[in-house]
Amino acid sequence: MIYLLLADGFEEVEALTPVDVLRRCGANVTTVGVDGISVTGARKIEVKADIELSGLNKSDMELLILPGGPGHRRLAEDDVRNIITYAAENGITIAAICAAPSVIGEMGLLEGKRATCFPGYENSLKGAVVSAAKVETDGNFITAKGAGAASEFAFAIAERVCGREKAESVKSAMQY
Repeated sequence: MIYLLLADGFEEVEALTPVDVLRRCGANVTTVGVDGISVTGARKIEVKADIELSGLNKSDMELLILPGGPGHRRLAEDDVRNIITYAAENGITIAAICAAPSVIGEMGLLEGKRATCFPGYENSLKGAVVSAAKVETDGNFITAKGAGAASEFAFAIAERVCGREKAESVKSAMQY
């Protein structure tokens, strides 16, 4: 199961583009409302999550996605950090975009990894080899700069989950 965490203030493009692309690829993606089913994004778009945080089953997690936006700080709180820690300790890919890489960076999870983030958050990527690239994939981490990189981020995740051929097929169908 791919879980995408939604906290109030999430960046809509960064969250919903990966959900859309991955579902087009046939991947099973579940959106998780960190503080309830109804979640409001940074642009005041209300989204109904598939499940609440209490319904997330860590043992079936295949990949964890953390969108940025002002809500990214909620992802650094203990209940969510426990999920992130579980993913990291079990070799589960963690994909984070915009300001969200700062959460995993502050946890020390990006030590020695190539990573990118929204400009201004680089100091939070503790021990990482900070890159100016739109998207970086290194080991079990996929990081991206921001909303403008949402499609590239989504396709990097799709390639990891569904393979290059399927990701390229969906890219082509979407006229990307």
